[in-house]
Amino acid sequence: MIIGVPKEIKNNEYRVGLLPVHCEALIEAGHSVLAQRNAGEGSGAFDADYRAAGARIVTSAREIFKRADLIVKVKEPQPSEIRLLRPGQIIFTYFHFAADKSLFNAVLRSGIVAVAYETIQSRDGSLPLLTPMSEIAGRMAVHEGAKYLEEPTKGRGLLLAGVPGVAPAKVAILGGGVVGANAAKMAAGLGADVTILDINLERLRYLDDVMPKNVKTLMSNTHNIREQVREADLLIGAVLRPGARAPMLVSRKLVKQMKRGAVIVDVAIDQGGCIETSRPTNHDHPTYLVNGVVHYCVTNMPGAVARTSTSALTNATFPYALEIAQKGFGRAAQENPALAAGLNIARKRVLYPDLAAQYRMPLATLKDVL
Repeated sequence: MIIGVPKEIKNNEYRVGLLPVHCEALIEAGHSVLAQRNAGEGSGAFDADYRAAGARIVTSAREIFKRADLIVKVKEPQPSEIRLLRPGQIIFTYFHFAADKSLFNAVLRSGIVAVAYETIQSRDGSLPLLTPMSEIAGRMAVHEGAKYLEEPTKGRGLLLAGVPGVAPAKVAILGGGVVGANAAKMAAGLGADVTILDINLERLRYLDDVMPKNVKTLMSNTHNIREQVREADLLIGAVLRPGARAPMLVSRKLVKQMKRGAVIVDVAIDQGGCIETSRPTNHDHPTYLVNGVVHYCVTNMPGAVARTSTSALTNATFPYALEIAQKGFGRAAQENPALAAGLNIARKRVLYPDLAAQYRMPLATLKDVL
């Protein structure tokens, strides 16, 4: 199989789908790898490293998409890339279709096989390809929130940790999963007053056991959300429904009741966001104000720390990429239920139940597309 590694073109996206070490392993397994010029530069992997691994360097994304049977990316195909997609081609990347109907429709029309990182699911229910980026995004949410609480960035002028004699900032985190837990640890480590909300009582018991004393847990319900949002200096949206649109937990009316200069970091923005006033932003223009509240809603937060995040991501994605290359998507999905869960769209059919329900499309089976 010919595997293509294009250079990411989303705003300030410095990650890359495969590092040279993975290219070498694919080549040793009998495959060919095409890497676009400078594809890995932002992650500290240079063209000379890819050549040394046996990959061929090509100048344009067009050639990658024209020749490759399997494209391994990081972010969803951008408009200029969608035009290059070929029927039957396998694209292995983050798609987040639930938040982008136009992308869903374009990929459906293209006839490609869309294998989404974010819906690959292990037998225990974990999301192995979403977890490493969720860990990074959760930690970054606190870094960014602390920065935008500063007065020059329209924040409240608070130091997250406080100082002796001055209370620390209040941090409210909606969701106790991977993002929420990492955000809580980071905020607690800085000395903030942290409250984490979740609907799963067992998860709250676990978090209560493992978190520092300055982290409180609360059941997520309308009353508790309302109280915590009103009091928060920093609000982090960290809820997830795998492959589906995030639930809307904070209304525009409630945002109006927040403190002037408070900060919202909506990590759920990749899946549509969990706060009504959230809309996607990028690293060039990361924030905007609504009713005096700073909103940070960057859709590719980990792209800013590409050396860390590329290594973390590809550690998780490469075994699946190799399996697809070795077996083809059909056999790989038949033999590996986790990969089967990653199949969102194939040959103009929808295979992921939540997407079929959201967009009112018939649900196909793997058998239907083989």
